[in-house]
Amino acid sequence: MSALFSVKDKIILISGSTGVLGNQITQYLAKEGAQVIVLGRSPKKVDELVLQINTNGGKAYPLLADVTNEAALQSAKQQVEKDFGKIDVLINAAGGNMPGAIVTPDQKITDLQIDEVKKVMELNYLGTLMPIQVFTPLLLKNPEASIINISSMAASRPLTRVMGYASAKAAIDNLTKWLSVEFCQKYGKQYRVNAIAPGFFLTEQNRALLTKEDGSLTDRGNQIISHTPMDRFGNPEDLFGAVGFLCSDASKFVTGTIIPVDGGFSAYGGV
Repeated sequence: MSALFSVKDKIILISGSTGVLGNQITQYLAKEGAQVIVLGRSPKKVDELVLQINTNGGKAYPLLADVTNEAALQSAKQQVEKDFGKIDVLINAAGGNMPGAIVTPDQKITDLQIDEVKKVMELNYLGTLMPIQVFTPLLLKNPEASIINISSMAASRPLTRVMGYASAKAAIDNLTKWLSVEFCQKYGKQYRVNAIAPGFFLTEQNRALLTKEDGSLTDRGNQIISHTPMDRFGNPEDLFGAVGFLCSDASKFVTGTIIPVDGGFSAYGGV
């Protein structure tokens, strides 16, 4: 059973690996024996994470690039090809939101800042598509490679306020399913493309929206918890099982799926 779920010695490239969730996922995979390639745009953050992992006995390697910059990604691809020759798993964890792409209760659709909506779409959608496009030649050197995208509950259940982010993540769901067919039909029947859809996890981006300074819940936070049967926000480690499953041979007949990790939020009907 342990061999079935093993990620030992797999070469796994993680974009957005210095973010709250990406950081924890990267550390988990390294602890499980994977060789993790830490892709980020901040040299300081990338180096700190690589040092932390290697100091703790893992195997981590730095890689600098902005996921929306094709030239930077191509340069990163050449470096990975030189150092590793291939990639076994690509995890696209880069993403985020911007204030101007949100419609608050006292705003209207006309208050959206289109430039910021474009940036949210670029970061979340193109920031997933472009690394896939660039690193595909290295994935194809492993006939059973896996791609894991990060979606969101906002993709399938359009949430109030986060219009731009929800639209971008809905596009990720569609892209994931489209690519799952494309890879099998064009490259080989064993290639897998899936996504994980986290529910509500406390991050630096949403902490002020969901909790008050004293740690109690805001109205928005209470609304979310009341619609989450497990009655709590997610912790980063709650994602580890789904990530490990999709990285390992345990999911060798799983492709085109969006796995919710949401404490039951997507199942709750409100009655």
